[in-house]
Amino acid sequence: MSTFQSAPDGVAPLVPVPAHLERILASVAPLRTVEPIRLADAAGRTLATSVDALVDLPSFDNSAMDGYAVRRVDVAAAADDAPVVLDVVADLPAGSGEDVTIGPGQAARIMTGAPVPAGADAVVPVERTDAGTARVSIHAAPRPGHHIRRRGEDLRAGDRVLTAGMELGARRVAAAAAAGLAELPVVAVPRVAVVATGSELVEPGAPLAHGQIHDSNSLLLSTLVAETGCAVSEVRRLPDDPHELRAWLETRTACDAVVFSGGVSVGAYDVVRQVLGELGTVDFVRVAMQPGKPQAFGTLPGGIPVFGLPGNPVSVAVSFEAFVRPALLRLAGRADVRRPTWRVAASVGWRSPSGRRQYMPIALGTDDDGTPNVRPATGGGSGSHLVGGLALADGFAIIPEEVEHVGAGDLVEVAVTR
Repeated sequence: MSTFQSAPDGVAPLVPVPAHLERILASVAPLRTVEPIRLADAAGRTLATSVDALVDLPSFDNSAMDGYAVRRVDVAAAADDAPVVLDVVADLPAGSGEDVTIGPGQAARIMTGAPVPAGADAVVPVERTDAGTARVSIHAAPRPGHHIRRRGEDLRAGDRVLTAGMELGARRVAAAAAAGLAELPVVAVPRVAVVATGSELVEPGAPLAHGQIHDSNSLLLSTLVAETGCAVSEVRRLPDDPHELRAWLETRTACDAVVFSGGVSVGAYDVVRQVLGELGTVDFVRVAMQPGKPQAFGTLPGGIPVFGLPGNPVSVAVSFEAFVRPALLRLAGRADVRRPTWRVAASVGWRSPSGRRQYMPIALGTDDDGTPNVRPATGGGSGSHLVGGLALADGFAIIPEEVEHVGAGDLVEVAVTR
């Protein structure tokens, strides 16, 4: 059975969402430019090649507690009612380089992270002693190796620390630092040009003439691009004039991808379809989704990926989430390009179009017992023009093509995007 839905004669069949996405991802490769970056500047970047530890972690046996380093044989019989008294022969703070050896009947006061002295094979927490400084009473017998972090128990030099394709965040950067690395190889930041088309669009805040609307799409797209970790190389607003679009294509700034909004359907003034269709390298398809059915994808001269999204703002947001975001993450070298989803109960019911995957903007809530739930963000549901409702949305509920009605209490797949 074909995965493409039938359509009336002369109308292209609907392409399933997964098929359109896979075609896009198969056409997009990570940027080849790799650059070294200081750890302090690495947050949000993508690791280009895997890296290994340069040192053991820990790099020496050290204490896991504030207490006393002892020879276990000396304190094997220690108890609250029969403490063992030892001579304190050293005081070892974290960072101490003192070379100490513990002999029979001796102990060293030691702080968390300090090297364990030679001869000691356990650490007794200070809470199980009288905290003496010249002599100390030990009130508990430690287990062998108790409270000692052994050299290399976390990682050995040469062990893999980070894998290519990872997004670098606080914990990964910290692991690299601990493993002896000062900088990391990262993929260059993709540069993305954003173009909103439509003669009706005017600058936000400008007076509106009859038939005009404020341009929200360019701001929506440029912000979404930035949220992926990519750089916005240019933002343009173009009228429905093929000559202006052709001129922009010839003079555009250097970029690694282009995202258009508007002009991709079959209307008489759909300028993106008209101009990009002339190239012969861009496909215009109908995708089985709601909102966002008309889509375009292909390449500009030079092999630069180009996306054509519908013009209504909710369609723009949904299309970016479904297709552009994964592609930009792939361009940035990310191994995992799909956003995690969870199954959450719907607190109310709503309808979904048969044969099309619905992306419903949802708001998160909780039941009386604290269990998470979701509901449509606005009373208008997934209408493609309801840009005001996007401000209330925490993400999208993704409803399969075969589901025509979501009932209260039904579990739905949810992607949180805020």
